[in-house]
Amino acid sequence: MALLGPSSNVMFRVGMQHVGTLHGLTPAGVLLYAWRIFTNGVVVLGIVTRILFTIASFLVLSWADYSFVTPASAINYAIVALMGHYLLGESVSPARWAGIVLICLGVGLVGLTPTSTTQAIVHSAAEP
Repeated sequence: MALLGPSSNVMFRVGMQHVGTLHGLTPAGVLLYAWRIFTNGVVVLGIVTRILFTIASFLVLSWADYSFVTPASAINYAIVALMGHYLLGESVSPARWAGIVLICLGVGLVGLTPTSTTQAIVHSAAEP
C-alpha cells in the first residue's frame, strides 16, 4: 500500500507530462484531451496501480481501525518526496524535508498504538 499509491501518482505525473495541458474548454477539446489521457499507457498503468492500492486499502481496513490506517499510511508522503526527487528530478526544499520528517515521526507514534480497538469492544460486548 505504501508503494502503490505513490507509484500511481508518479505514473500519472509522467503520463500527464506526455499528454500536455488542456487548451480551451470546448466540448470537442475536452473530449480530445480525455481521449489523450485514457489512451496514454503510463496513465492507464497508473490507474491499474491506483485500483490495486484501493484493493490493498480495503484489505487493510478489514483488520485495522480507520484511525490507525489513515495516519499510518501518511508514510506515503515521504515516499512521494523521494520518488519526486529521484525519479522525476524535482527539487525538494529543506522545509519540505523537515515537514516530511515530522510526518514520519507522527507515523511512528501511530505505529506504537494498537491496530484495532474495535475488535476488543465487539468481543467484550458479545460476551455474556
